Amino acid sequence: MFATTPLRIVAVSAGLSQPSSTRLLADRLAAATRERLTAEQDRDDRDVEVRVIELRDLAVDIANHLVSGFPSTGLREAIDAVTEADGLIAVTPVFTASYSGLFKSFFDLIDRTALTGKPVVIAATGGTARHSLVLEHALRPLFAYLRAVTVPTSVYAASEDWGSSGDEYTEGLPSRIRRAGGELASAVLGRTVSGASRALGLDDGEDAVVPFEQQLADLRLD
Repeated sequence: MFATTPLRIVAVSAGLSQPSSTRLLADRLAAATRERLTAEQDRDDRDVEVRVIELRDLAVDIANHLVSGFPSTGLREAIDAVTEADGLIAVTPVFTASYSGLFKSFFDLIDRTALTGKPVVIAATGGTARHSLVLEHALRPLFAYLRAVTVPTSVYAASEDWGSSGDEYTEGLPSRIRRAGGELASAVLGRTVSGASRALGLDDGEDAVVPFEQQLADLRLD
């Protein structure tokens, strides 16, 4: 028996308060992804490791790195965890109709090519559903610039979404979390969102990336 490396899922939470709805959403997305990864592995099951990075704990280190260019040990470990993860979950609170400054500052420290081809779930929390399009006009372009592959389902949680199961016309927050976690698990395992194996084309290289335009074409707004 050869030991296999675990599948590593990293969730980045930019919530500032404690307790934080942003951290709660990150935890639930990570749990949904772990559950699907555990269920969908066909053979030689690999362990699934989940790490949640709280940016609030790294705020001073991030600011110092932006000024000095030298990361602290803790910040370096966090950046390495993100770049080496098999799948990434990125969750931010909405500030002034966009991602938070802390969230953006952290990802400004990551080399532009370090996330190439990495599957990512983008998510956000806010006080009102009117800000849900922040996922599409701010977060999705950010990760396209970083050459990551965002899964089709993005998750926005307004205050009224917590505890709501939806209705006959709208999926509730738990359903969207499960769907996003399932898509991330399938992407980590090298499958399409439907679970089918994806055959590489002639133009696919080791770091093949789904074009942003194609991602938008497949997009379903949450």
